[in-house]
Amino acid sequence: MGLCFLAMARFLGSIMSDYLFEEKLAAERTGLETLAVRLAPFLRDGDTQSLAAILREEASDGSTRLLLTDESGEVRIDTGESMTGWKLNNAYLDHVLIGGMNADSAVIDANGKMVNFGRVLFADLSGEKWQAYCVAAVVWDSRVLGAAVLEADAEGILRTFGQMRDRSVLIFGAIALAALIASFLFAGVLSRPVGELTGGIQHMAGGDFSTRVRVRGNREMRQLAAAFNTMSEKVESLDQSRNQFVSNASHELKTPLATMKIMIESLIYQPDMDKDLRTEFLTDIDREIDRLNAIIGDLLTLMKTDSRSEKLKNEPLSLADLCHETEHRLLPIAEQKHQHLVLNMKDKGEMTGDRSKLSQIIYNLMENAVKYTQENGVIRVILERNGKTVRLTVSDNGPGIPKADLSHIFDRFYRVDKARSRTVGGTGLGLSIVRQLVALHGGTIRAESVEGEGTAFIVELPLHQENHA
Repeated sequence: MGLCFLAMARFLGSIMSDYLFEEKLAAERTGLETLAVRLAPFLRDGDTQSLAAILREEASDGSTRLLLTDESGEVRIDTGESMTGWKLNNAYLDHVLIGGMNADSAVIDANGKMVNFGRVLFADLSGEKWQAYCVAAVVWDSRVLGAAVLEADAEGILRTFGQMRDRSVLIFGAIALAALIASFLFAGVLSRPVGELTGGIQHMAGGDFSTRVRVRGNREMRQLAAAFNTMSEKVESLDQSRNQFVSNASHELKTPLATMKIMIESLIYQPDMDKDLRTEFLTDIDREIDRLNAIIGDLLTLMKTDSRSEKLKNEPLSLADLCHETEHRLLPIAEQKHQHLVLNMKDKGEMTGDRSKLSQIIYNLMENAVKYTQENGVIRVILERNGKTVRLTVSDNGPGIPKADLSHIFDRFYRVDKARSRTVGGTGLGLSIVRQLVALHGGTIRAESVEGEGTAFIVELPLHQENHA
């Protein structure tokens, strides 16, 4: 790039020098034409003395030489006093005397040959002796009486312009070098954050989700780096959740399988086992199979909600009716524990939603309250209108949830009391499923608890259909 820039600088400098040289020749030619007009009456009258005086006056600065020829090209006056009486035979002179041109100009080399401007453009004047000539016709009454010829040293003029060209190349070269250095520095500043970001992406592609990049650079790069760090944090969190989920699921599935294996081996290797004990073992095996089915069913439900493949079958319904249906299903279990189910339906909760999934939400919350509340406990279910939402509160006066566990109760397979949870048959997925189903309906769920006093789950669902009752 730098070489191209220098070549362009030299080319432009040469063009500029050539242009200035041509402009100087044009100016000399114009001045010579004006002089020719002054000389015309004296040449007509043959006043050689006046002609010589005028020419010497014009050439007094010593930088040029002036000649005056007659119509045949013979030199009548020469301020250099060496060519008087010579007959000039040059193409540029013929253009004026014979060709009908008013004026012409040319550059002549040391051999007397005309030099084209393409050569002048890139001239190397070492050892050269070039002359610039301008010719103007001396005309009187439409008749060419002769020609005024100006001879100047082209070498000095061209050398001056060449020096100017070389200086321009140096200036352009310095600018190019500075631009090149600046571009490298600027490219480094820009590429460093990009390189770090690329490295971070490659680390993530290799499975290192803990990768973070420094937030620096211009505004766009800072935004990109911050977005990458946010993404990597979420991916790392999801990966940790996935690993934990797989670990927990494997453990939950392995436990009933191990229990059944022990019982089945006992039945196989003890064919004379007591009948009642055999029945008890088979009953336990049947219970473990039911537990496996429950875990697998809950896992499939979570998989569908996670993949957003679970679709809602929306229809008009009443949450109050679903609460009463759930009460009817759980009443026998509650009565066995001498518990009281108290429903306070302050609103019908008429809305549009998926009946099956909303029923599952209510059933899971009420069943958990029945399971984990001691005998003679009270489970309260309150349904009320709250602006454009309906609020369902399921509370109990059970043992409550420790503060340290409260933020994890919606995590998959999380249990506050693992031993007691297995006794009552929980899978550890119920509340996770509830949260997912509530989210599918555009609602929210939260838990409030005081250890030793009880727990309350509060669900808020949007009313897609206004209650006109």
